[in-house]
Amino acid sequence: MMNTYNLISEQKKQKLIIVLAFTLVFSSMSATMFNVALPSITHELSLTPSQAAWIITSYMIIYAIGSVAYGRLADQYKLKNLLTAGLIFFAAGSLVGFFSTNFAFIISARVLQAVGASVFPASAMLIPSRYFPPEIRGKALGITSTGLSLGVAVGPIIAGIITTSLHWHYLFAVSIIPVVAIPFFRAYLDNTKGRSAKMDYLGAALLAGMVTFVLLGISMQHIYYFIISILLLGLFVWRINTAKEPFIKAELFKNKRYSVILLLFACSSGIGFGLPYLTPLLLADVNHLSPFTSSLFMFPGAAITALLAKKGGELADKKGNAVLAYIALSFYFICFISLSVIVGHSPYFIMLAIIFGYIAQSFCQMSLANTVSQVLLPTQTGVGMGLFMLTNFVGSSIATTLMGTSLNHHNGVSGYTNIYIILSIIVVAMGMIYTDVIRKTVSSTQHVSK
Repeated sequence: MMNTYNLISEQKKQKLIIVLAFTLVFSSMSATMFNVALPSITHELSLTPSQAAWIITSYMIIYAIGSVAYGRLADQYKLKNLLTAGLIFFAAGSLVGFFSTNFAFIISARVLQAVGASVFPASAMLIPSRYFPPEIRGKALGITSTGLSLGVAVGPIIAGIITTSLHWHYLFAVSIIPVVAIPFFRAYLDNTKGRSAKMDYLGAALLAGMVTFVLLGISMQHIYYFIISILLLGLFVWRINTAKEPFIKAELFKNKRYSVILLLFACSSGIGFGLPYLTPLLLADVNHLSPFTSSLFMFPGAAITALLAKKGGELADKKGNAVLAYIALSFYFICFISLSVIVGHSPYFIMLAIIFGYIAQSFCQMSLANTVSQVLLPTQTGVGMGLFMLTNFVGSSIATTLMGTSLNHHNGVSGYTNIYIILSIIVVAMGMIYTDVIRKTVSSTQHVSK
């Protein structure tokens, strides 16, 4: 089994992880900026609400599918070539968007952007797993988390400034910048590629179709989308159990620790998305603040998280992933139980509470990602990390729909309070599941040592 930790020098590793964090800033910005600009685009192009929603939905669907596809391709092809292709697609989509004059061009631009940007979530997990040994991997994941958190922090603010002072077209111009990272990736990454194997296009198509119809069902809330997704799921399960070289090997899902971590990450992504989704609604509906003012109250949480992300990774390296995970779960609980009490009070109290939530989301992702990287075989790392990131999109999409539906029936202070109480209960359940996983892991380790 090849040791991939020595494929590149220590100096190149440090430069590589910084370049990756740089591109992740723009990746997360691109996913959030257009939420702020959506009203301006809708008004200027006279779009219907359903048309406007596709500007976000089209990006989300391609982004989710692409994260798994790039992860699978990373097991076969040179990572530097995949990142080069991704950055070119991302820049091309941004150029199309900058010169777009109608709805069709905007959708085409967002799809191209997503095809390119979806290389980043897989790479953010894969590069630390492939090139950094377990004793320093947490620090590397902390640096990539810093890039993601910084993008989340500044994205809405930059979008508000650009949309107000210039024009929403310039949001696409900002997204062209990451293309400058191509020569650095090609200089710092090695030329190693995975084993040669035939691509299972049917399996890939079935997985893509299943994910697409799940996300469509969530966003459109039509039952027949879910029925189609269940049928495609059945065909996908059949395919991975019968194909000689399936897109995803069935053995991956037989790894119980991996499957439980996927469940925990889906839950973490869902409740974590309650912060950027619920907080602007809460501040607008209850505190009567404008979207831009709301983003200013949310900025400290994301900014502090970006500053602490590296420290969180170092803590995982020194004390173990479990310590970081329990800190994350504790912070989640403090955040949501506090919000359930202070809804309707000063927005400054809300700003303080969500700081704990943002830190919790970052620490939880780092801890679970580090754990996943240790339970996967080297040949499974690419697709395993891709599936790991896929749960992020599915979990957050389901959570958004459920939270929105709940607010439609119970709006106002009581509606938000009830949601935050439920999220607190989910955190407690996650803690119980995680504790059980840790207990069984320790027991298994002791048994093997005997």
